[in-house]
Amino acid sequence: MKEFIISHQEEGQRFDKYLVKCLPKAQKSFLYKMLRKKNIVLNGKKADGNEKIKAGDSVKIFFSDETFEKFSDEKTSVKIAAVSDEVKLDVLYEDDKFLIVNKPSGMLSQKAEKNDISLVEYVNDYLAAKEEHIKSTFKAGICNRLDRNTSGIVVAGKSVVGLQEMSAAFHDRTIKKYYICIVKGRVSKRVHIKGWLRKDADVNKVNVVKNIPQGAGMDDYTAIETEYFPVCISDEVSLVKVHLITGKTHQIRAHLASEKHPLAGDAKYGDKTFNRYFKEKYGIKNQMLHAYELAIPKAISSNMNIDNAADKDNAYINDTGEMCIRTNVPDGFIKVLKGENLWQHGTQEDLEALH
Repeated sequence: MKEFIISHQEEGQRFDKYLVKCLPKAQKSFLYKMLRKKNIVLNGKKADGNEKIKAGDSVKIFFSDETFEKFSDEKTSVKIAAVSDEVKLDVLYEDDKFLIVNKPSGMLSQKAEKNDISLVEYVNDYLAAKEEHIKSTFKAGICNRLDRNTSGIVVAGKSVVGLQEMSAAFHDRTIKKYYICIVKGRVSKRVHIKGWLRKDADVNKVNVVKNIPQGAGMDDYTAIETEYFPVCISDEVSLVKVHLITGKTHQIRAHLASEKHPLAGDAKYGDKTFNRYFKEKYGIKNQMLHAYELAIPKAISSNMNIDNAADKDNAYINDTGEMCIRTNVPDGFIKVLKGENLWQHGTQEDLEALH
């Protein structure tokens, strides 16, 4: 017999889903049979698998050691991934349910190939090093994704409940997402734009149109909405803050390019001559796009503690009770803005104030 005590990271999920993680090599039909025969019990009682498990619950599995080993897997427990020496996570906020980090440009949010090391692996390595998840079947996951070459804020769920809550908030758009980017041309006023996006999976690129072409299938197009504000500008270059109202693949990059304001360094949607200038003068190789700030809805943030923010200057509660977490402006952005004589006294305050 083996007994497991449910941790706070694992609570909130259905009992049968927990068993699948605990015994990943067993078929579900076998697990349900074991539940019916009371070879697997929850808190000493017969269970059907639909129960929501809670921290402190007892799970007893009446298998022989050989049978348990047959159906278990050494990967069910998160182990240190030996990647922590390569990248130190820039943690912005952490509590029992959430980990909010500043992802560097060049890092995958999630694996694209089997052997990739992504932010997910770094997050779990970070938690395992703190001995928070070593004995848990739960593996931390991320609630939002950024393109590989986009830097900025990513939220990870440290528990089943945390992952569910924050993922739902991103899905339902109750979280406000603000980005900063450096674009071509003069952005002189606040602009709110809507359009339609069509993805071409063969080339991993999207096309944006203001209206769906006559005769085109509605299922091929997705409605998008973007708002952006000028922060500091010249005739050639502007720093803008973007409110990403919807959140679709390459939305900011493609939407601003469709408005004749392509991002600096964007090889896919950008201007080649404009990009060459930034590469030669500043060494910019990727799109200058950074997920700068999140406003987390009161329904979630009321249970968060601002004292858990790593930098109290970059965390605050706004007038509607939302907790706002932001990053510092990346060094690469400041280098370009100073080089273009755009970064002036008060620019940081202007950027923080625009919503």
